Amino acid sequence: DAVESSPDVPCIFCKECYLLAEQNQLLKHMIIEHKLVIADVRLVADFRRYILYWKKRFAEQPITDFCSVIRTNSEAPLEEQDNYFLLCDVLPEDRLLREQLQQKRLREILEQQQRERYDTSFRSMCMFCDQEFTGNRSVLLNHMAREHAFNIGLPDNIVNCYEFLAVLQEKLDNLQCLYCEKVFRDKNTLKDHMRKKQHRRINAKNKEYDKFYIINYLEFGKSWEEVQSEDDRELLCNLEEDWSDWEEHPVCAVCLFCEQQADTTEKLYLHMQKSHGFDFPKIKSEHGLNFYQQVKLVNFIRREIHHCRCYNCQEKFQSKGELISHMEETKDITFLPPRSTWDQPQYYFPTYENDTLLCALSDSEDLITEDQSEDIPVVSEDISNLKALKQSSVLNELLYEENKRGKGLCPDDQ
Repeated sequence: DAVESSPDVPCIFCKECYLLAEQNQLLKHMIIEHKLVIADVRLVADFRRYILYWKKRFAEQPITDFCSVIRTNSEAPLEEQDNYFLLCDVLPEDRLLREQLQQKRLREILEQQQRERYDTSFRSMCMFCDQEFTGNRSVLLNHMAREHAFNIGLPDNIVNCYEFLAVLQEKLDNLQCLYCEKVFRDKNTLKDHMRKKQHRRINAKNKEYDKFYIINYLEFGKSWEEVQSEDDRELLCNLEEDWSDWEEHPVCAVCLFCEQQADTTEKLYLHMQKSHGFDFPKIKSEHGLNFYQQVKLVNFIRREIHHCRCYNCQEKFQSKGELISHMEETKDITFLPPRSTWDQPQYYFPTYENDTLLCALSDSEDLITEDQSEDIPVVSEDISNLKALKQSSVLNELLYEENKRGKGLCPDDQ
């Protein structure tokens, strides 16, 4: 289908097409020509897929089956009245579509961030001193923060880093201040301005930067300005402060299956192994779980236990005690259900607020085995355990997931 394969976004009703960057022009066209208003369109994770889906559905059924009708000039004569159609997530089908598109985008962006997080082939010049940095992106970002007081945020908060740096470099090349966005006559004047005015930061009100911060994908509808007020800029400033009166109090993590607490993950893992037969380090190693997968697994188990439901056989119980007894007797507690059950985007979010165990999870660096020699590049933590990957049916699982998602609402997957 020509419409499906084209990079342009078509009108839902006619043959008009617009570039994705001309989204507002398309929305204006649909309001003026077809009287269609899409509510909260800025919260739609994938505008093109959203429009393609509704173009297909509107061709199958009347618009009134999906949209609320808004009548304007209702007190005027009939011929002067207008009916507008509102498409919004009050409609269950629209809400489900938005949720699916959001989950798909979240999954893609987290995978991208994960790749960047462990990329050791990063190479870029500092924008302020022309020093070249290679290895990991964090080396450059931390250098700019410490040496030039230019902080765009912690490396783990950034995604699409190459593109972000290119956008900033282009502005500087055009002699534009990154903060107030004024244009200056030469490079030295721009440098003096940014230094004297303390404008070595980015403009929080510029929505162009939203796509480079992971928070904008996790918390839809939250502005970068709100995020900026919560960022960690102060951690890189005031390094000379006196911390001598600060005492660290051990924070206790709670067992996945009972109320037992421990002040280190090692103690907690030992308790879960001895008391419940659940060996978290062994499971992590055998399944080659990266950091994000560990987070999802913990949140999944927490939720199932909270609902008094066995995560393997799905049997429900009256109390948590009965559930744990069942899981220990049947050994259901020792085995993970299929990855497709728990490796889902909704489990990125904690079941319990301030779950300390999530903060104590270790990355997968300790999973690197002797199967890897020094001359084999590690592309990401996902392949850090080659032996485990070869033994597991990862491709089958991926194909299973794709086939399952193919039955969803996304038009590209139909």
